[in-house]
Amino acid sequence: MDYQQIIDQIKTMYPGYAGQGFVPLHAATFSGNEKKYLNECIDTTFVSSVGEFVNRFEREIAGYTGAARAVVCVSGTNALHMALMLAGVERGDEVITQPLTFIATANAISYCGAHPVFLDVDRDTMGLSPAKMKSWIEAHAFVKDRQCYNRGTGRRIKACVPMHTFGHPVHLDELVALCREWHIELVEDAAESLGSFYKGRHTGTFGRVGVLSFNGNKTITTGGGGMLLFNEENVELAERAKHLTTQAKVPHRWEFVHDAVGYNYRMPNINAALGCAQLECLPAYVESKRKVAAEYAAYFSQPEVQARYGGIEFFSEPAECRSNYWLNAIILPDHEAQLAFLTQTNDAGVMTRPIWELMNRLPMFGACECGNLSTAEWLADRVVNIPSSVRL
Repeated sequence: MDYQQIIDQIKTMYPGYAGQGFVPLHAATFSGNEKKYLNECIDTTFVSSVGEFVNRFEREIAGYTGAARAVVCVSGTNALHMALMLAGVERGDEVITQPLTFIATANAISYCGAHPVFLDVDRDTMGLSPAKMKSWIEAHAFVKDRQCYNRGTGRRIKACVPMHTFGHPVHLDELVALCREWHIELVEDAAESLGSFYKGRHTGTFGRVGVLSFNGNKTITTGGGGMLLFNEENVELAERAKHLTTQAKVPHRWEFVHDAVGYNYRMPNINAALGCAQLECLPAYVESKRKVAAEYAAYFSQPEVQARYGGIEFFSEPAECRSNYWLNAIILPDHEAQLAFLTQTNDAGVMTRPIWELMNRLPMFGACECGNLSTAEWLADRVVNIPSSVRL
């Protein structure tokens, strides 16, 4: 199959990058007050983990997402680790998650000494399936003293971590209800979904803790960074999070006393300054990305494109959701077509990539318990991400 027509379409949508000979998958955009705020940081000399931009970034992210509190971290992975600790995950516990995710989700579970349990995703969200989780839990788990346990392993099932794949929200109502029924803590991996809403409410605000990422390839970036989100029901955890992520230091004007094993997960002020400037542009960035997605959807739905390419499907936001379309995705007819598409586009200077290798196929997670993963496996053989940068 010759995919030159699609390559030409992508280059037409991103003429600036195409003119340079390479269209990236997702490039950072700096179009606001980034240099101004960075200069302010340098002028004040507060470039490390103490500074007003840190406090401002936390306040403004909380305001944008509707969270009661937000606590900044140095990376999304660190934030996930801290979120699981705050949810009470301990060594030897089990944590339900999806196999179709970035490695950070499973790594953070391992940092706690816990065991991932990989359950299937839904076709319409690419995220953890409430129906598959319900079926697995009813067959494998029981509740004792308001704690959930795995019948086969005897381990406590402490938490559930759905990930909003490519910025598309999972079916949160059903997952929230299921976790409440089985006494499992919900920790949302919203790393990719800043600017995404489920039934009018921002992702990351439904569970015990939510997590955002500001890596260099995210919708807005601080170079590297993450954020913990707390709703009103769990706002008391925010102070604990702030304490533990700043080395558990007891506040004092000159003494260095620490009252717990803490973590150096503090975001530097200079990164937070970048985040504040980026956040000012976020609404425009999300609108731009949604316009790009709409153009892709219109292009791939054309009868002549469908006829020529054998039914390529553009992946659209789930019902009752407003997605940020962080990374646009298409679904090819089969694995052979996926490989051919990846080869031709990258050879032509248009960056595309497959979905992540499923977690249960990686050597360090190969022995983890899994449910039937047929949907995740089907998607892994067909999904390709296509260029999704903001257009100014």
